[in-house]
Amino acid sequence: MSSRNIGFGIVGTGMIAGVHAQAIGAVEGARLVGVVSRSAERGAAFLEKHGGDTVASSVEELVAQPGIDVVCITTPSGAHLEPALVAIAAGKHLVVEKPIEITTARVDELLAASSAVGVRVAPIFQQRFSEGAQALKAAIVAGRFGRLTSAGCYVKWFREESYYTGSNWKGTVKYDGGGAVMNQGIHGVDLLQWLVGLPEEVMGYTTRRVHQGIEVEDTAVASLRFPDGALGTIEATTAAWPGWAMRIEICGENGSARLEDGVITEWKFRDEAADDANSAGGDAGLGSGAANPAGISIEGHRRQIADMVAAVAEDRPLAIEGPAARNAVALINALYASAASGRPEKVS
Repeated sequence: MSSRNIGFGIVGTGMIAGVHAQAIGAVEGARLVGVVSRSAERGAAFLEKHGGDTVASSVEELVAQPGIDVVCITTPSGAHLEPALVAIAAGKHLVVEKPIEITTARVDELLAASSAVGVRVAPIFQQRFSEGAQALKAAIVAGRFGRLTSAGCYVKWFREESYYTGSNWKGTVKYDGGGAVMNQGIHGVDLLQWLVGLPEEVMGYTTRRVHQGIEVEDTAVASLRFPDGALGTIEATTAAWPGWAMRIEICGENGSARLEDGVITEWKFRDEAADDANSAGGDAGLGSGAANPAGISIEGHRRQIADMVAAVAEDRPLAIEGPAARNAVALINALYASAASGRPEKVS
């Protein structure tokens, strides 16, 4: 495959599908072949803007096109499984928007099917690719924090009412799977568990403070207990105007650090390293969805698409494999279960 471009198809033509298309166009060795759209007119307009050859009316039609190696799933969150299974059955690799699915049962079905066939699944968690997140992960692995005491993620964003009223799926239980945590906060939740591990227990609270017309929460908080005894926090909302940078805080006996939208803003250790003075900062090229979902850059997606192209061409593992996407969903499902039950819940 290294002698030709890796062909991509996209299921969906919404805003995030456009980000995928732009990212594909920015990666050497990748080519957009076609798109699935229920509207031939909308599909044609999408290809006119982004390139590609085929507007398919179904996933089955798309995967039958010659030259398709990878299928990007950009449908509503709770409708990822069905098109993914069609693509998997056709032997196509997958790039799946976050969350990979909205329940662990649906995640497990998708992963089991991909494992049985041997196709790769890349869940979109572009924040892991920031320089700041990579530096923070390296410091944790190196043990620079010592015993962790607390770890938290804070996703205090804002969405206008039109964000929900202009969609037939956002804010619904069936297709969004949740609100501020599952849709927006999952970026921080995934980073948190990737950095310090999965909590074993969560106590959560959810509410609707501003967006009363939706079925799910616009605000949530949770307390976390990790297997080693460290504690943690999750805060997420889509009702905090004007919307702040997503923040990750890691604190330990020998150091503490803060990451904001991929940029390190605090970096202090008891035992300093030679390059600590240069550690603050990082690339801000991923953009921020704090106030506007369209405010993200294509750069994070470009890095993940490039990783998929290299993995397929070189027959090597992905930077983020499909099973890694299950943890964030499991933690969020446990948070929701706790909010419903009024008691702490174990994370599966």
